[in-house]
Amino acid sequence: MKARRFVFGLIAAGVLLTLASCSKDPVFDGDLIVGKWVSGTEYYRYDADSKGVTWDTGDDVQEEEGQPFTWSFDSETNRLTLVHQMEMGAVVPKAYTLTALNDSTMEYKDNYGQKFKYKRVVI
Repeated sequence: MKARRFVFGLIAAGVLLTLASCSKDPVFDGDLIVGKWVSGTEYYRYDADSKGVTWDTGDDVQEEEGQPFTWSFDSETNRLTLVHQMEMGAVVPKAYTLTALNDSTMEYKDNYGQKFKYKRVVI
């Protein structure tokens, strides 16, 4: 009887471990990215046409003076890619992995583990 319980316990533990290891990454609705986001004095505006602009009021830069970028989102990998268009024609791509996205919060991390958290600006 004890052997049966032991075997049953091992099987149950194996099933639980298998199910736990099959956890999937969250799936985010990329349409929620569109809008204006803020973290401290740093702002990002993501437009529906995959363009955007970023500015930092702490550096006395306003929205109309901001740096333009294009953006894309891959929902299979949760990868958010920004391509900043610098002065003199240079482009700087930056890739992030979304870790949270809802109506009010967007969080992501870069390839080095640095985390970023933004709140939606409600107009």
